[in-house]
Amino acid sequence: METADRRTPREEIDRRLVALQQALCRREIDIALVIQKPDLFYFSGTIQQAVLVVPAEGRAMLLVNKSFERARAETPLEAVFPLGSTRDLPRRIAEAGLPAPRRIGLELDVLPANLYFSYRGLFPEAEILDVSIDIRLLRAVKSPWEMERIREAAALCDRVAACVPGLLREGMTEVELAGRVEAEARRLGHPGIVRMRLWGSELFYGHLLAGPSGAVPSYLSSPTGGSGVDPAVAQSAGFRRIGRNEPILVDYVFVRSGYISDQARIFSLGPLAPELERAHRAMIDLQHRLREFARPGVASGEVYAFALQQAEAAGYGEHFMGFGPERIRFVGHGVGLELDEFPFLNAGQSLALAEDMVVALEPKLIFPGVGVVGIENTHRVTATGLEPFGRYPDEITVV
Repeated sequence: METADRRTPREEIDRRLVALQQALCRREIDIALVIQKPDLFYFSGTIQQAVLVVPAEGRAMLLVNKSFERARAETPLEAVFPLGSTRDLPRRIAEAGLPAPRRIGLELDVLPANLYFSYRGLFPEAEILDVSIDIRLLRAVKSPWEMERIREAAALCDRVAACVPGLLREGMTEVELAGRVEAEARRLGHPGIVRMRLWGSELFYGHLLAGPSGAVPSYLSSPTGGSGVDPAVAQSAGFRRIGRNEPILVDYVFVRSGYISDQARIFSLGPLAPELERAHRAMIDLQHRLREFARPGVASGEVYAFALQQAEAAGYGEHFMGFGPERIRFVGHGVGLELDEFPFLNAGQSLALAEDMVVALEPKLIFPGVGVVGIENTHRVTATGLEPFGRYPDEITVV
């Protein structure tokens, strides 16, 4: 099994577990049970079906339902044991020499209700507390190793964007172009999965939308939606044929070793109308100002407020991040193992930016009946502002 070169290093896992244990101690939680896939991967290096038992003090252990041998090969943890049934958890915790927990931390933001009641039944004397915020705050600040994985993903985003001009043809459908671009992404190693934490949110590579499709709203928390191939999907590429002189949005995610880079570029067959070119340039200029404004200590909500003020001053307020009642009130979001990580650059958020957070900044303008222009890049938060990972030009690529 060729996993060694992509495994999470032991020192990474150790550092993360220590940070989680410190959070447990601060909240006087005896033990955390981590089961959600991205959290499990973050703290153990594997997504095999398992429960990661993290005591406030002592050694964490990974109890694996399936597949035990693969989990043992993928994780750097030493305490890895098979778990026949979740009902065995209390016994296995006792056998590890840990006292019966009085306060147990679970990821209550994502844990299904049935599982919650199951754990309540397994530990009837314990108080169940939510540790999801603690975990998400830990995950929000990336290590140098994580930054390198995101940098690799961003370089692959650039390569996917660079392939679009050679694949784009007048009259082809959005979904045909999407299939060809996605095939290139797969060839480059995209796993085909983009993980999101918000219940009911899902994404397949991203959004590829041409002309008026770029202004079709949908349920996803995104300024763009698209018709999709049918109402059962209701987003991204559909069967509309691509014409000349219309904006073509390729807003795609690349995933490398689990880590995400989110990037959007505008393409066109022939030049766009001057007013669309000016609007796109306004979003590039806004991105530059946001890169200087978004520094450590600035509240994430203030970044959105600044962006909105700048868009309104430029005359694009009613089209910024949507149109009419479909407008969304954010200008970016954290990325990492999931597409919707902390911090959220949306209205009213008080979480302060910190050095080495990673955010996707996406100032876009939506014009009903015409389409979308704008930009998206993944950035590292530094002491002097936002540093972009991607290198593909931000300007409209005219084919």
